[in-house]
Amino acid sequence: MAAQPEYIIEMLHITKEFPGIIANDDITLRLRKGEIHALLGENGAGKSTLMSVLFGLYKPEAGEIRKNGEVVRIDDPNDATALGIGMVHQHFKLIDVFTVLDNIILGAETTKMGFLQRREARRKVEELSERYGLHVDLDAKVESITVGMQQRVEILKMLYRDNDILIFDEPTAVLTPQEIDELMETMRGFAREGKSILFISHKLNEIMAVSDRVTVLRKGRCIGTVDTKDTNKQALSNMMVGRPVQLEVVKSPARPGETVLDVHGLTVPSKVHKKDAVHGVSFNVRAGEILCIAGIDGNGQTELVYGLTGLEKPTHGRIELCGQDISHASIKKRSQEMSHIPEDRHKHGLILDFTLEQNLVLQRFKERRFQHLGFINQPNVRQYAERLIEQYDVRSGQGPVTVVRSMSGGNQQKAIVARELDLEKPLIVAVQPTRGLDVGAIEYIHSQLVAERDKGHAVLLVSLELDEVMSLSDRILVMYEGEIVGEFDPKKVTVEELGLYMAGAKRDSAGGESA
Repeated sequence: MAAQPEYIIEMLHITKEFPGIIANDDITLRLRKGEIHALLGENGAGKSTLMSVLFGLYKPEAGEIRKNGEVVRIDDPNDATALGIGMVHQHFKLIDVFTVLDNIILGAETTKMGFLQRREARRKVEELSERYGLHVDLDAKVESITVGMQQRVEILKMLYRDNDILIFDEPTAVLTPQEIDELMETMRGFAREGKSILFISHKLNEIMAVSDRVTVLRKGRCIGTVDTKDTNKQALSNMMVGRPVQLEVVKSPARPGETVLDVHGLTVPSKVHKKDAVHGVSFNVRAGEILCIAGIDGNGQTELVYGLTGLEKPTHGRIELCGQDISHASIKKRSQEMSHIPEDRHKHGLILDFTLEQNLVLQRFKERRFQHLGFINQPNVRQYAERLIEQYDVRSGQGPVTVVRSMSGGNQQKAIVARELDLEKPLIVAVQPTRGLDVGAIEYIHSQLVAERDKGHAVLLVSLELDEVMSLSDRILVMYEGEIVGEFDPKKVTVEELGLYMAGAKRDSAGGESA
């Protein structure tokens, strides 16, 4: 009897090119059976491209893939599925108007004499969800469930197809801390059962906590593979970026000035259920401070930001910006006084089929330097875009003329941050500004937000990342079920205490431990 090969999957000397860029340059990656193997790298380092080659979404220009030592051909995702390879993508591949059950079985339907066997499919999905603790309402429409639940649907899709090689592409980018813990435990359970996991992440804490080995990519090349137990966060970040990275935010004490944003009794309706998503919220943000709103996703933060920026119409309350009442002002009027880094970069941040330079100049193309008599001054737009691309290290295959849809999620995010911070507005509303970014980019964005604060601008930060909340903010407000339940000084509060307020276990009617 032949010995079992050491590696279940081998990607040998993979090269993948796109116009103007070599995304994967002679990369070799080996996955053992039953291990959690992390893939780490900067935005645009080629991680998602490499996994898309394994899943059959791209064909490489060179190299070969082996499963259990045998060379295999993967021309499309159907070939990958037949080989037991499944993938949860960074941007989920679900049909919003279908039910959860329909999304899971789509493309792998069980039929008898041409009729769909829904009862049999439902029984199998229910068994899988019970076995792995992935409970979700099978009859709910995907558009009505949370992002965390949508991810469970994607995982159940893989399990339903009996995949034993599972690829997770940035699986925690949109999850709450509690959902991240649940996912990590689910992944450990898969590994104990003998399933093999490839796990793309920027988050060093998660990689250290859950992976067995780490392969680091930088600018399309493989830097090396290390055992997680033999390394640390600082060493991994150095491998990833090629230089020492400051993992802690360095900032001087805040010197708050006049009030820039004043919110009184704001109430914003919910699109999902009948009760208001935000009710009676009051707070202010002053010049020269970073005020952070913390909370578990789905507690009204999104609707609060929509109410402030004009994307949703409040039913009650008053919003004052720089002393002006903007409660009924248009989105255009509000955008003249505030920068907005939105939560959903695809829906509210970018026009995906426009070029990078067009997206970078979206807010200011009517300025005289960018247009004359209705005609765009292309050389000035190009020069402006090139400056922001260099300053914020936005990586793309064709520079300013790259179509934004083709860029990695992290580089799309950097483009939005570059555009919004360069506007020099008195108020910056930053929602999840470092979502999907690597440690080098996070370090830079954090330093830029602190620099904006130090210039005397007001920064309203909305974040689900407790590390970011604690290290970046000067004051913290916690939101729970549409209300502010506490105000804290980050130097005096613990992560555990914040967690209790975020979960609704504690409430401070006096406004918390005020800064």
